[in-house]
This record gives sequence, C-alpha cells and structure tokens, in this order.
Amino acid sequence: GCTRNLSDYLQQHYSENNFNSSDNWILLNPIETSIKNKIEQYGTPLNEWNIQINYGIKTGYNDAFIIDESTKNALIASDPKSEELIRPILRGKDIKRYTYNYANLYLICTFPSKHYDIDKYPAIRDYLLSFDKRRLAQTGEKNIDGIKGFNARKKTGNKWFETQDQINYSDDFNMPKLMYSEIVQEPHFYFDDNTHFYPEATTFIMNGDNLKSLLLILNSKLTFNIFKLFYAGGGLGENGIRYKKSFLLNLRLPKLDETVNSVLESYYEMLLVNNFQTETCCIILNEVENYISKLYNLSQSEIDYLLN
Repeated sequence: GCTRNLSDYLQQHYSENNFNSSDNWILLNPIETSIKNKIEQYGTPLNEWNIQINYGIKTGYNDAFIIDESTKNALIASDPKSEELIRPILRGKDIKRYTYNYANLYLICTFPSKHYDIDKYPAIRDYLLSFDKRRLAQTGEKNIDGIKGFNARKKTGNKWFETQDQINYSDDFNMPKLMYSEIVQEPHFYFDDNTHFYPEATTFIMNGDNLKSLLLILNSKLTFNIFKLFYAGGGLGENGIRYKKSFLLNLRLPKLDETVNSVLESYYEMLLVNNFQTETCCIILNEVENYISKLYNLSQSEIDYLLN
C-alpha cells in the first residue's frame, strides 16, 4: 500500500523540469516554480543595475591595524597628522537591519594604493613597530626565530606598515554606500549616507545609484526569502545564508523607474524620521513588503508562502 500511496502523491504533486538551462538544478514545487517565473519576468539581475560591490579591508594583522578609542586619541595627541590615516570601522557583526552597533573601533588606513611615506606619520609608525616589524612584514615567513606560529603576514609586494590588500577602491568608502555582513540569519543592510564608516574584512559595500530604494528592497523579508530559495546556491548553514558576491549579483530585483524609486525613497524618509525603530516603522515596513510584492506581481498565496 505504501508504494501505491507514494505514486498517488507523485501524481498530485509532481512538477516538470526540463533541466535545459545552465543554472544550478533546483527541484521546485509548483508554487515555487510560479514565484520563480514571476521574479524572472519582473526582476532585473543586480549585475545590470548601476552598482559596484567591493570587499572590506583585510589587514592581515587586525591586532595591529584595528585600534580602540583610547589608542586613537593617544596617536592623535602624539602627532595630529595621525588623524589623516585613522577611520571608524564597522565589522560584519556590527551591522544590523537599517542600523548598526558601533564598537568604537578604528582602522589605521595605510592602503598600499595610496603610497604613504610612513615617516611622515611618526606616531603611527612607532605604534606599529611596537608589534615587531618581522611579524608585520609581508614576506610569508613562517616560524620566525624558530617559534611555531610566529609568522609574518602573507607574501605580497606591500610594505610592512601597509594593509595586506591594495584597496584601489578606497575612495568609494567616502561615498554614500550600503554596508552589509556576508553571513546572516536575516537581511542586515545599512545605508551609510554620512559616509564615515570604513568596512572591515567581514563587511561588503555597495556603491552606485538608487541606494535608498535598494536598501528597502534588500532588507525586505520577501526579497531575503527569494534570495534564500533561488539564489543562495544552497548555501544554508547553521549560521544562516551567505551573501556571496556572485550569488547576490544574480539576484533579480524589481525594475526601478522614476515612480517606483520615488515611492521607495519616500518610505525611506519616513523610516528615517522614525529612527528605523518605532512602532510606526513596523507599519511602514509592512507597507514596503506589500509594495515590493506588487512589483513582483506576486499573488497572496505566493506572498504567504514566501513569508512563512
């Protein structure tokens, strides 16, 4: 009887898949197939939007390059020029949905692409030297002095006082940007409109057009679940999903015209006035979800499926 029940079940719940595309094969039930078709019809892949995504800053030695408030103050007191190279940073875990928890940490921004002369910043030079120049060197040398684990940073062409990566795009840090954590349980996108935070290695940034609208769409639970279902590459671990750059660039988002953009921007302004955290915000965010569902042309049953 068991196999007959199974064949009845298959008769009632099967869906066809021709596997003729080069995408990852995902077995979808009928409602998921319908949702995916609509997303492909009404959405545009993020890589066709006018945006750029960049990685956060890898220093290769955070203990030396990431400093607290008192160290920052001491460096500036010792030499006011130090302030030119010190910026507040956000780590992935500091970024929340629409907001952040700042841990009062700063980065020494000696990016190789800027070709700094470290002797012009004596306080920072001497501070970094207190960590042992051999450990800071980017030679890849292992077990210095025969001490296991006493290693230099990975081998690059960069100088001992510079960060590990070139960071050719550091000017983008000073522009309005979305900041987000790579591995999340729920969408955590923050709009840094005042352009003063720099991204640490566990943070990504997005620069470009229509960032306020993009923020609302990406922080939407509907969009998050669409990403999780169809674009996260099966990347569902205990820690949540991974906003891998290539996955995110494939994500299809509702097309923006002037009307849609102005509606979403007005929602953003309302949320901003309410500091993103009052009861009014809950009502506004529900309206945003509703609006986004219309942009994808989703039916009520499809919305319910995605939200539950």
